[in-house]
Amino acid sequence: MDETAQESGTLDVAIHRLDRALGQLEVRLGALVEQASATNRDLFEQDRAQLAAELDACRSRERELELAGSLASQALGRAIADIRAILGEEA
Repeated sequence: MDETAQESGTLDVAIHRLDRALGQLEVRLGALVEQASATNRDLFEQDRAQLAAELDACRSRERELELAGSLASQALGRAIADIRAILGEEA
């Protein structure tokens, strides 16, 4: 075998090894991308679920505060009427 043929064979082997290494790298990279995507999806779903729970709690608290405000307004109205009655004013 002459020198050019030997170099060509060596180059073919190197190309084959490089191609195989790139294939393995692509497989590993694909797995890492999929793993990262799955992790991000899980985190997004957890955040979404947590935000939904917090929103429900805030809405519940809002209803409680609206009720308390309404009751306080009624109580103030009665107190003002009582004060006016005591001072002899017409309600």
